[in-house]
Formats: sequence, C-alpha cells, structure tokens
Amino acid sequence: MMRSKEVNPLEIWLDKWFYFLLFLGIAVNASGLLITILDSDATLYACIAKTIAQTGDFINLKVQGKDWLDKPHFPFWMAAISYKLFGINTFGYKLPAFLFWGMGCMYTYLFSKKCYGKSAAQLSALMYVTATHLFISNNDVRAEPYLTGLLIGAIYHYYLASINKQWWKDIIIASLYTGCAMMTKGPFILIAIGGGFIVEWIVKRDWKQFYSIKWLVAIVLVVLFTLPELYCLYTQFDLHPEKIVFDRTGVSGVRFFWWDSQFGRFFNNGPIRGDGDKFFYLHTTLWAFLPWSLLFYMACGWKLSNIKKSSSFNEYITFGGGLLMFFIFSMSKFQLPHYLNVILPFFCVFTAQYVLQITMPSVKEAVKWIQYVLIVAMFLVMGLLLIFYRPEQYTIAIAIFAITATGCLLLFNDNRFVGVIGKSYVAAIGVFTFLNSCIYPSLMEYQSGSKAAEYVNNTFSTVSEATMFNENSYSFTFYTNKPIFFGNIDTLKARAKQAPVMVYTNKQGLDSLKGAGFSTNIPKSFNFFHASELTGEFINYRTRDNELKQHYVVKVSYNVNRYPYSVDR
Repeated sequence: MMRSKEVNPLEIWLDKWFYFLLFLGIAVNASGLLITILDSDATLYACIAKTIAQTGDFINLKVQGKDWLDKPHFPFWMAAISYKLFGINTFGYKLPAFLFWGMGCMYTYLFSKKCYGKSAAQLSALMYVTATHLFISNNDVRAEPYLTGLLIGAIYHYYLASINKQWWKDIIIASLYTGCAMMTKGPFILIAIGGGFIVEWIVKRDWKQFYSIKWLVAIVLVVLFTLPELYCLYTQFDLHPEKIVFDRTGVSGVRFFWWDSQFGRFFNNGPIRGDGDKFFYLHTTLWAFLPWSLLFYMACGWKLSNIKKSSSFNEYITFGGGLLMFFIFSMSKFQLPHYLNVILPFFCVFTAQYVLQITMPSVKEAVKWIQYVLIVAMFLVMGLLLIFYRPEQYTIAIAIFAITATGCLLLFNDNRFVGVIGKSYVAAIGVFTFLNSCIYPSLMEYQSGSKAAEYVNNTFSTVSEATMFNENSYSFTFYTNKPIFFGNIDTLKARAKQAPVMVYTNKQGLDSLKGAGFSTNIPKSFNFFHASELTGEFINYRTRDNELKQHYVVKVSYNVNRYPYSVDR
C-alpha cells in the first residue's frame, strides 16, 4: 500500500487563517492614510504634486517656484491625479502609493504561487504586509511604495513571458510596469528587474536569450513607455541651458536621468553624494524586515548550501536577483534604509519557501526560539515607548499593548513551530497598530509646519497670503490653504505694505522681522522637533522639552510712514 504524503501543519494553518490575517494586515497598513504627512521628503513630494494639480503643468517639476531636478515624474503624476479626485490633502497624497503597495502584495502572492505553490504564496503575502519598512513607507510616503509594486509586477509578467508560448500580453504589461518604474526611480531599477533573469542565463549558458525576439521587443517597449519622462526632462532642462540647477547652468535633465541620478550616486561622482558603509544593509535588514529578518538570513544560508542542487528557474529570480541588488546597494556610496523596499518582496518569497520546507526538529526548535526572541524584542520596544515616550493617547497605547500580549499568549498554541509563526504575525500587527494609533499622531504634534498651517487655516480667514522667513517647511507649504509666495525680505515688505501677511518663522526670524520694522501682531508659538530624526533625549518625556525649538506664526504688516528713516524712504 502506498504511504500517503504527510500534510504540513503550517499549510493547514495558512488555509485556515490566511484571509483573516491578510485583511488584518492590510487594514493596519491602511490606518496610516489619514496620519499627517511626515517632513521633510514626503511633504516635499506632496508639495510638488500639489503644484502640478493647481497649475495643470505635468511637465515642469517645481519646488517653491524653482525648477527641481532629482526624482522622475511618475509618483507626482499619480498624487496629482489623486488630488483632482479626492482633494489636496493627506488622504489624496497617500492613497495612490498605498494602492501600489497593495499591488506589490498581490504580485508577491501571484509570483510565489506560480513558482512554489499556494502555501508559499500565502506565507509570502503575510510576510509582505508585516515587513516593518514596508509599513513605515506607508506613513513616510516617498517613491518606494510605487516602486515596490511596479518591480514585482514587472518580474511576475516577465516570468510568465519566459515560460509561456503566448508571451505578447505579458511582455507588454511587464514593460509598461518597467517604464513606470524607470519614471519613478530611474534606469537603475532595470538591474533589479532583469538581474535574476540574467543570472539564470549566464549560469545555464543560455546565450540565445540575450538576442531572443521577446526580450528585444521588451527593450523597445520599455524605451517607448519611458519616453514621457525623457520628453518632460528635455523640455524643462535641455531646452533651457540657462536655468541654474545644482548651482550651475547647462544641466541636462536627460543626462541626469540616465546617469547622475542613479549611477552618479552609486559611483559618488554626481551632484548628489554620500558616504557608503558596506555593512549598512546587513544590519538595516535586521529591523527593516522584522519580524522575519533572522528567518531571512537562515533562508540565505539554506539557499547557498543547496544552490548546486537546484535547477529551477525561479531560484535565480528570487535569490539571485534579490542578492544581486543587495550586493549593489551595499557597494553604493549613497545609502538609505528605504532603498531595501524594492527587494523585500524577493525576501518574502524565498523566506516563505524556506520556512515551509523545514522538517528537522532541531531547526524548528531553533526557529521557535529565534522568533520568540524577536517577539520579546518587539514588546520591549512598545514597553520602553510607554515608559519613556508617554504618548498623549496613553490609555489607548496600554490597551493595545495588553491586547497584543494577550493575543500572543492565547492564540496559535496548537503547534510550537506553527504557533510561533502566528504569534510573530500578531506581535507585528500589534506594534504597527501601536505606532499608527499612538506614536505617529503624537509625533505630529511636534511637526510645527503642519500645526502652524492648521492654525492659519482656522484662524485667519481674512489674510490672503502666507510666506516663510528664515525657516523652510514643506509641511507648512502643503497644508496651508493660503497662497504661498517666496522671496526675500524686500519681497515681504512689498507684500506687507499692501495687506497683512501670515509669516511662518523661527525665533531668529521673528527678531529679524521686528528689527526690520515690521509690525508683528500676536505671534503664535509651536513646539518643533524633526520627527524623522528621533533622539533618546526627545523620546524621554523628562528631557523632551530641552530638545524642542519654537516656531511661530505671526501676522505682519509694514507701514513706511511709521518708520520715516527706513531704507524704503
């Protein structure tokens, strides 16, 4: 009699809990859609899209009235279209990025299912919605949510094109996603999309793939779909060499796109530079991919030890492509944590595959204790924030901590190995809920630009204009509903002679305004701390006040008759 195959308990657990847990993970990530946009990169991008929506100019990217050359257009187009539908507000800015993040979850599931089966797809998707830095990027929204969804979507459809005889539809969809990805981050993203495929062809010496008609068609389509970006850059910069960009004239937007924006940063010879640390992403992954990061490192060891035994094509896409980009990022001179986001779907796919194939009791026991250590660490973070940070929503924070702890103790106890995977998920959901319900809203109380804009909008309906002096805040620029003008003190004097102007400034700026002869009426002060650059002194409620600066909103006017000896006379 043939012996029936033993059913993996983790597969049974996934079938039972997948849809509920996935919905819970998506909902917790979506809870950040109404949280105030975090300074300063995210609010900068929100302001750029706001200008597009208000002016209808989808070609020229401008910041505070000046030409801006750094990131490509696609995310700004998406946000501007969203503003047209939902208004210029937090939700309008964050929604399209969240949808692309959701697209990334869908394609992570589809790719993993195609390569490794339903259970691997389910676990990959659950890892995706609880990967810490993907969650963070749904609050601090930049280009990464767009890029993550576009990249794994392109890879999925290119993979289908590589194994199916009817490849036209998938080549078109994948190339469209690739073109949009290039219009989000630049040509460097081609390495992440094509790296796994190229590794496969080289290892198997399948040289004919390099001149296959389907890939030649893909190259042509990618260039075609990228033409809108090249046209905009050429129109804004190459046709106007007189424009001053990066403190010089004659800057080519097309050259910046193809070289300086990405390869210039990698080789550190472009206008935007940094200092690289070859181990930066090794330790960044430890927290960026929580609660699955140590399992990821175990999966890497397992893959490397079994690489010669594997001949399946998808091994090179997930493992080869992911590690290739990890290596390139590590060698780069310009490094930021959120760069990891684009390869986290790779990590989810092959980490899930690894977890599902674990059968040795000793390995299961090791995984159990590793995950328990990480669970305790997550609770320790919440506990320390409760003790030292003391968010305004303190009672809610304690309730979330208690509910999460109870869930980890009572849920998923039927199997030690399966249970610890479930408990890891619950702990991550609890931490994310804790952050979005209590910590992020509390931090926004110290983002003076958005608080000042809210005050101006609600208090000074008769004042027609606003500006900033000696202090630049993209959150003030984005959230105020007053027309913003930019200039120097002479510009401000000219405006203030005609009608009162609302000015956002700091202590030095307020003193300078008074010294220059402006009438400053009833300044309103706001506590300020850069919420994306937390320090231990700020987190500790006992020392927080020492870390705060004061910013002001003041209604100013300028009467030349009051100052007969001023330079204006």
